[in-house]
Parts: sequence; C-alpha cells; structure tokens
Amino acid sequence: MTSLTSTPVSYAEAHAAHNYHPLPVVIAEAEGSWVTDVDGKRYLDMLAGYSALNFGHRHPALVAAATEQLSRLTLTSRAFHHDRFGEFCEKLARLTGKDAVLPMNTGAEAVETAIKVARKWGYQVKGVPDGQARIVACGGNFHGRTVSIISFSTDPDARADFGPYTPGFVVVPYGDLDAVTREIADERTVAVLVEPIQGEAGVIVPPAGYLAGIREACTRHNVLMLADEVQSGLGRTGATFACEHEGVVPDLYVLGKALGGGILPVSAVAADWPVLGVIKPGEHGSTFGGNALACAVGSAVVDLLETGEFQRRATELGEHLHARLRTLPADAVTAVRGRGLWAGVEFATAVGTGRQVCERLAEHGVLAKDTHGSTIRLAPPIVITADEIDFAVEQIRAVL
Repeated sequence: MTSLTSTPVSYAEAHAAHNYHPLPVVIAEAEGSWVTDVDGKRYLDMLAGYSALNFGHRHPALVAAATEQLSRLTLTSRAFHHDRFGEFCEKLARLTGKDAVLPMNTGAEAVETAIKVARKWGYQVKGVPDGQARIVACGGNFHGRTVSIISFSTDPDARADFGPYTPGFVVVPYGDLDAVTREIADERTVAVLVEPIQGEAGVIVPPAGYLAGIREACTRHNVLMLADEVQSGLGRTGATFACEHEGVVPDLYVLGKALGGGILPVSAVAADWPVLGVIKPGEHGSTFGGNALACAVGSAVVDLLETGEFQRRATELGEHLHARLRTLPADAVTAVRGRGLWAGVEFATAVGTGRQVCERLAEHGVLAKDTHGSTIRLAPPIVITADEIDFAVEQIRAVL
C-alpha cells in the first residue's frame, strides 16, 4: 500500500522549485516539541524551524494572541495606523534597550534594512564620501539569500552563478579579531555585521573576547556594530541576546525567526534614534511589515521573554544537552559546539554525512538538520524537557 507521504512529496517534486532538499517526512500536526506526520508517526523536533519555534509548536499564549487578532484585524499596510503597532514597537524597544524599532517580515529583510540604515548613517552622520561606504562581514556567515547578502557570502551554493554582486562589502575570517579591527580602522568603514554565533556554519562560537573586541574597535573608530541575532537571539542561548554573554550591546540588533512565534514571519531592527533616525518617509518599508497580526503575535512573544523563564530553561537544559552529547563515543563524534539549547555535532567521516545521520535519526523518531559536511545542528524548542533531550541523544547513539 502506498504511504500517505508519497502524494504530497510527489506534488512538491513536480510543482515546487527545487531550492530545498527536505527529508522525506510530511508533517501534518504539531504541539510543543513534537510533530506528527501524515502516516501518524511522531517525531521529536530538534530543529525548531531554525529557532523560529523557540516557544514550541502552537504555544497556547501565541495561538491565543493570533486567534484573537484574526477575529478583528490583520492588515492595514503602513499607509494607516493600527491599534497594535505602537504597543509592539514600545515592547520590543524596551526588550532590546533601544529607542526605536523598524518592523519587517523575514530575517533577510531585516538584514537588508540594517545595511541600508548603516550606509545612510555613514554618509549623513559619519561623513563618508558618497558611494564609498564599506561594511565588514565575516567568512562563513549566513544572513540570508538576497542578491546583496550573497554578495558577501562565502558559501558557493548560495553565491555561485548569481552575480554580478553588490559592491561595498569586505569579508574577514570569523573569529579573527585582528583582521576585523584592521578593516574597522579604515575611514570608509561604516559598520561591522556579525553573528554572535554562526548557526548555518555549524553553530560556531567565536573565541572569548571577540565580540567585546569588535565593540571596542567600533566605538573607537565611530563604526556601527550590527548584531545579527535572527537565530541566536530571543532566548536560544540562555540570554535574551547572545551578545549578552560578553556584556556587549551592539548599535543595532537584527531580529527575526522566533519573533513571529512560529506562526508568521516577523522581523525587525532595533537601534537608538541617532542611528535609526536617518530613515525618512518613503526611503524604506514593506506592505506587510508591522501588520496587525504580526504585532499581536510579536507582542505576545516579548511578553513571554520578559518573564525570563525561557532564558533560564535554555541555560539549564542547554547544560544538560551538552553534557549528554559529550557522552557520545569519541571515535564517532569529533566535536560538540554551541551555547544554551543550540549545538553543532560533528561526526567522523566514517559515520557518514550529516544528511545521512539526519535520515537515520528520522527513522528513529528525531528530526534534525545537517549543515556542511558531516555536521548536524540541534536547536530544539525551549519548551523541551530533560527526558526528551535524553531520548534524542539516545537516538543519536543508536544510529551511530
């Protein structure tokens, strides 16, 4: 008998662009840390939508906020005010400790917003000659896949055959403080765009002092520090923002994924008025950015984070996750990296590729995602329990 999975997969293969290569699992329902496929099999979700589902699938408070808003108003466009916009902006500004926010939809849109803000700030405030602004980025980065963003990507899959590329970016090795500070000192540099932890690269945590060193150099040379916390922020690492682990406050936060509670795309940049105030009416925007439904859900997300519960859970359960991962056979697992409820697990070549490990894990009821080579990423919902973490690690042990 043909599995129920086969029909939706065949339709997708026939009619959807092949820009993803998903595991052969078709999810139909989800709650908390678990998903169920169309055949009724349950899986523990150890990816959480690349951190978009930090609060789990269908968190009751977030579903309630969305349902209530759906019954009243979803969209006005920014041509008019709506009654949820100001509340959301005030709450998010308070959470970030910044004066103002600019809401958008996807993480890539928020990164593009940060780039535009930094360039205009460079010309109008720093006084960089027109057309000469430089933004420093890091090798191994993942900030999205728009043309401007892939212009400073070092991933050939994201970059190859999509040129010509947008100028104005300089790429230095991630974690190399000397390299980045040399570029910061260039008088044409307006900003440094950095992930506090690189997720797509394999959950790479930079050396201690790296973020603090960037912050000091940016302050000294009047350069903006832009922190892409799309994946690392909003509780994932055990702090509201991963920059907090080094006591660093960037000039601008780039936020997304978990800001939409796993319900809809919500992103934003947050900065003080001397930075974000350079944007004037008509210079940047989005029809759906800051829509009423997004603001209702985003406000509920901020409410959850302000309790501190999720940051505490990510710290405590993250320690448990990493301790359990370190018990895996050393001849099979060559590295475990990460912070909080975020881990990159690198396997010996003999074990197989990251894709092969994820396929085996799916057979054992655990969903994870491979990244480069023999590495998989684990980023479970923060609502996960210690027993569920133990189950996931034991399934990794079983597939080895």
